[in-house]
Amino acid sequence: MARLWMVLGALSGLIAVGMAAYASHGLPAETAGLANTGASLQAWHALALLGCGMLAERRRGPLVHLAAGCFVLGTLGFAGGVYVRVLTETSLGPVTPAGGMLLLVGWGILAAAAALAPEK
Repeated sequence: MARLWMVLGALSGLIAVGMAAYASHGLPAETAGLANTGASLQAWHALALLGCGMLAERRRGPLVHLAAGCFVLGTLGFAGGVYVRVLTETSLGPVTPAGGMLLLVGWGILAAAAALAPEK
């Protein structure tokens, strides 16, 4: 599982950079800021997934995997919802804020995973 989190983190970072570039060079100014917000949050959580992968290699227990899962689903919900809105002018309703809440929950779980999981 540790490798999966690192692969997903790297791919998420790739998408975030691509969206940031598109926002800067291909989107109108009125939507570029929103797209950059999605890309920024996605980039931070790509790094968090890489960290989860590294922590999962060093610690036992399910918490780090639960945190990583929250980061994956939260990024899909939040950044995905932002990108759909920017690209299609369609709101996904509660998907975007639910994604944001999952990101927050993921950080709390990651803190617990780092503090509580025994070393291998």
